[in-house]
Amino acid sequence: MLIVSGCVRRGAGRRGDLRHRRRVRIQKTRTHNVFVTRSTLEALLAEGEAAPVAGWDFSWLEGRATEERPSWGYARMLVPRVAGSASVLDVQTGGGEVYAEVLGQVGDRPAYLAATESWPPNVQIARNNLHTFGVSVAEVADDAAVPFPGERFDLVVSRHPTVTLWGEIARVLRPGGTYLSQQVGAGTNRELTHFMMGPQPVSGRQSTARAMDLATQAGLTVVDLREETLRTVFYDVGAVVYFLRKVLWTVPGFSVDAYRSQLVAMHEHIEREGAFVSHSRRFLIEAKKAA
Repeated sequence: MLIVSGCVRRGAGRRGDLRHRRRVRIQKTRTHNVFVTRSTLEALLAEGEAAPVAGWDFSWLEGRATEERPSWGYARMLVPRVAGSASVLDVQTGGGEVYAEVLGQVGDRPAYLAATESWPPNVQIARNNLHTFGVSVAEVADDAAVPFPGERFDLVVSRHPTVTLWGEIARVLRPGGTYLSQQVGAGTNRELTHFMMGPQPVSGRQSTARAMDLATQAGLTVVDLREETLRTVFYDVGAVVYFLRKVLWTVPGFSVDAYRSQLVAMHEHIEREGAFVSHSRRFLIEAKKAA
């Protein structure tokens, strides 16, 4: 049975709430000698530009930005599925942070665990994070075939893949196997993209309809499809810089020098309004291969 659902999750939207968040952030960043005034624009830009962005750990943004999480709980959903599998592949694992979190909650782990990642700095981070669980991490381009034989895995998973190769997923899944993925939806954080780049068309490349069509064409049956819109709030321009350096598809080709005038405008907006609010879009898709 196919389950399709969608919702918009909203956080507090009053300026008073934003200012309260802002006060919390200021308290946290005072330990770094950062105070949010117009005179600190350059310091905030420098902070966001200097922070390391390897891996998929967003803890640097604590107290400086918030993002709602999807209600389904991707990692929580993975735990019983991984526990019930004999072989698991995590495609585009990033730094392996989520995979490691899940494996740490599984007592009797699968006999064979593998992952792929394309960015060399992330590959090493993933190997470090996943070594203790016996995971084999292969360095593979996002748009390349995965280096595993056909029908090798009971479960293939992926969180926020840049591209989904449905034919490859179907090839490496065993009969009766499952693919579970949380993906970035169409138009995610378009408010931020539009602020930095001007109005941009929203591509259907990341739509749920396209994902379902491609899964079906690959011979898989979609059994669960959910979509949510989630509030994302930035409390200083340094957080915006860090986010854009890390989440590259939001503003392709972003750099502080290239977008300085927009960043000045962003700083002024946050000073005036207390925060910059955007909305991310996420969808969950689960597909099965016929037994």
